[in-house]
Amino acid sequence: MFWNKYSKENQTISCLSKNFNISKRSVQRILDESNESIIFSIPKKAVVVTDTSYYGNLGIMVFRDIHLKKNIIWKFIPHETLRDYVKGIYSIKQMGCEIKGIVCDGKRGMFHAFGNIPVQMCQFHQTLIVTRYITKNPKLEAGKELKNVMHLLTRSDKESFIGALNEWHDKWKDFLAEKTIDNDTNNWHYTHKRIRSAYRSLITNLPYLFIWYDHPELKIPNTTNSLEGVFTNIKTKLRVHCGLKQWRKIKLINELLSR
Repeated sequence: MFWNKYSKENQTISCLSKNFNISKRSVQRILDESNESIIFSIPKKAVVVTDTSYYGNLGIMVFRDIHLKKNIIWKFIPHETLRDYVKGIYSIKQMGCEIKGIVCDGKRGMFHAFGNIPVQMCQFHQTLIVTRYITKNPKLEAGKELKNVMHLLTRSDKESFIGALNEWHDKWKDFLAEKTIDNDTNNWHYTHKRIRSAYRSLITNLPYLFIWYDHPELKIPNTTNSLEGVFTNIKTKLRVHCGLKQWRKIKLINELLSR
């Protein structure tokens, strides 16, 4: 009862102490001694969305069944690595689950790490990558038009987006090829490196941005947004119960993810 009110109803130790007329130390002891079991829900087949979030120095990598809206497994990690993602997917398969598709943020190497499983790159993360290069308020006209093209990514089909991107490139290809020469060393570099990098990122990831469109039967989402709500909920709970020791924080997070 105490643990349920603490984790689900956002009642702090002070609230529980007051409501049950016992000391804060007694409340903390009851919570620490509570042995809530973690039940992993392993489906027979799943489209898995995976991502990592950080809370201070505590990283949490989560693998979630997008259709059942259940977290399958998760792990606490010091930092995000491709190896951890591969091990997580392997563990789910070893539990007897057939993985029909994966949605991820496009970390280097992930598109080729899972054999023949279709891998969708989160379109929101791709938009963030482009925005880092051209900024939210690009000053150059080429950047402004590329920003308009990016607005189509989550709002149109594959053919429309690729068509718009190709039109943008045809218009600005000479601009992208402009070079600046250092008169002292005679070395050169591309003048508009950041816009070039934004475009190169799109072209590199383009084969994985519309896996959802190429495999409609799998009902793969185009973003990892399903996990954003999970991570936001954890952040909110930790804010309510601020100042937790690391092991207590882990215990609370385990409870939240196992629902």
